[in-house]
Amino acid sequence: MGTLMVTGGAGFIGSHFIRHWRGTHPGDRVIVVDALTYAGNTANLDDVWDDIVFEKASIDDLAAMERVLRTHHVDVIVNFAAESHNSYALLEPGQFFRTNVMGTQTLLEAARRVGLARFHHVSTCEVYGDLALEATELFTESTPYRPRTPYNASKAGADHAVRAYHHTFGLPITISNCANNYGSHQFPEKVVPAFTTAALDGKPLQLYAQTENRREWIHVVDHCRAIEAVLERGEVGRTYHVGTGDEASIEQIADLVLDELGLPASMKTIVADRPGHDRRYVLDWSTLRDELGWRPRVPFEEGMRQTVRWYAERRDWWEPLLDRAPVNEGDWGGVREAG
Repeated sequence: MGTLMVTGGAGFIGSHFIRHWRGTHPGDRVIVVDALTYAGNTANLDDVWDDIVFEKASIDDLAAMERVLRTHHVDVIVNFAAESHNSYALLEPGQFFRTNVMGTQTLLEAARRVGLARFHHVSTCEVYGDLALEATELFTESTPYRPRTPYNASKAGADHAVRAYHHTFGLPITISNCANNYGSHQFPEKVVPAFTTAALDGKPLQLYAQTENRREWIHVVDHCRAIEAVLERGEVGRTYHVGTGDEASIEQIADLVLDELGLPASMKTIVADRPGHDRRYVLDWSTLRDELGWRPRVPFEEGMRQTVRWYAERRDWWEPLLDRAPVNEGDWGGVREAG
């Protein structure tokens, strides 16, 4: 494809995508853009550092984005850059709208000015709101957006901006909405590494009071393969869902982590539910399967256990990051009152 610019490339999914793309498209140039906020970590790119060009910059800086695009003659943008932690969005909602909505719009504007072969935007299942635990329907690509939290709403706003730039200015875009990712190199604020690192340190695993709320799970490498399929075979202007059908509750995740580590269920503890805690998300990903020929390859339990073992073996990676986490889960005093 020539030259790809990957925004948010020092983060969890972005760094995996870079490693995957370098392995499958060794002739392409990869430009990595990341603002290196608290969850950005250049150590995620150590194994590909000599094969990429790194630019420390924020997607909400129009001059910087236009300069990078022109200097490196970028053909394709893959936009992972986002604030992504629902709990943090309760404390700093403005930051989420600035980065996720206005940052995406700024990046789109830079792309419009320069001209690209493709702008691929990475979104989430959470823009659709939530489903009842007993619901039989799935979110489809035509499901109306009903976001319920600041994070969800900011990602929905970004999706709308991407489509607007396509319909108004003819920018060649694609969008993918994905299920919950898990895998190595995920910042320890997210549930799988949070549970694993707490268990390894002998601390309680904090479960929200609604322990049966469920998520659909996908291994991060399968997600990267899906984005690759969209870039190579997807239709400009289309949205593609990336899912698996593998659902698990927060308590099932905790039980799996403890079982893999050989630790007792008594390490679980209950904390106050996060305000706006969605019940369930699950995607209809048949378009990606039937039209682009993609299917997930990593079995859920096998991939999850491999992930837990990675964190158990890589304390050197995650331990220095613990002090960066901006949220104390379960401590929501003043969140509702602040509004």
